[in-house]
Amino acid sequence: MPASPEADDDRCGLVTDDLVVNRDGAIATVLLNRPATHNAITLAMYTALPMIMTDLASDPSVRVVVFRGAGTKAFASGADISEFERVRGDAVSARAYNEKVAAAERAIEEFPKPTIAMIHGYCIGGGAGLALATDLRFGDEHTEVAITPAKLGLVYGLESTRRLVDLVGPARAKWMLMSGEQIHAEDALRLGLLDELVPADTLEDRTYDFARLLTTRAQFSVRAAKTMVNRIVDGQRTDDELTAHLRDSCFDTADYREGVRAFLEKRPPRFG
Repeated sequence: MPASPEADDDRCGLVTDDLVVNRDGAIATVLLNRPATHNAITLAMYTALPMIMTDLASDPSVRVVVFRGAGTKAFASGADISEFERVRGDAVSARAYNEKVAAAERAIEEFPKPTIAMIHGYCIGGGAGLALATDLRFGDEHTEVAITPAKLGLVYGLESTRRLVDLVGPARAKWMLMSGEQIHAEDALRLGLLDELVPADTLEDRTYDFARLLTTRAQFSVRAAKTMVNRIVDGQRTDDELTAHLRDSCFDTADYREGVRAFLEKRPPRFG
C-alpha cells in the first residue's frame, strides 16, 4: 500500500506544511497539501519545488515520484489567486512570479526519473501546468482539466503551452486556452491529457501499483527511455553523442547482464 499522504516522516529537501514529501520504499510522493483551497498553489510552493526535485534526483533510493493533491476534491485548482495582487500585481512582479512557475514546471519535466500525476477532481490552470510537466497522468471519473488564462486576463507561458500542444495538438490547445472550458475525464483520456482512467476507488492503488512496477524495471533503461522520448519531442531526429552513448553503453551494465540471464533461465529479472 502507498504511504499515507498525511505522513510527515522521512521528508526531504525544502518542505512546508503546504508541500509535503514522503517516501514508501523506492517511491516518493509530493503532496500538494492545501485541501481547504482545493490545493491552490502558492508562490512559496512553486519556489520550493525545484529544490525538492533536486533532492529527490540525488537520492539513489528514489526511483519514481508521484504527485497528488490532499483531500477528495482536487489535484490542484490552480495558482492561488488570493495572493495575486501582492505577488503578481504589475509586470515587474509578474515576471519574477512567472519565472518561479516556469522553474517549478521545468524541474518536474527535466527530473531524470519517472514522474506520475495522480489526478482526482479538479486539475485547473497552474495545477494542470504541474500535471502536464509529469511523464504520466492517471485520473478517475471525477477528473476535470482546464487551463484558464482567458478567464483571468493572463497569458499561458510558452513552455507550458508547448507541453499542452505536444499532448493534444495545436487546434485543441487553442480551444482549451481560448475558452478555458473544463474537459471531463473521458475526453481528457481521449485527447491524451490522461494516460489511464480508472474508477475513483481504485485510482490510488492503480497509480502506486504502476509506480511500483517501474521500480522493478531496469533503471538504466527506464531513464534512458525518458531521455530519448524528451529529445524526440524537442525535435531531435538523429543520434547525437549522448543518445548513441545511451544506446551502446547499456551493454556494459549489470542490468543488461541480469536481463539476459533471467530470460535464459526463464525467471523474472532482479535488477539492482
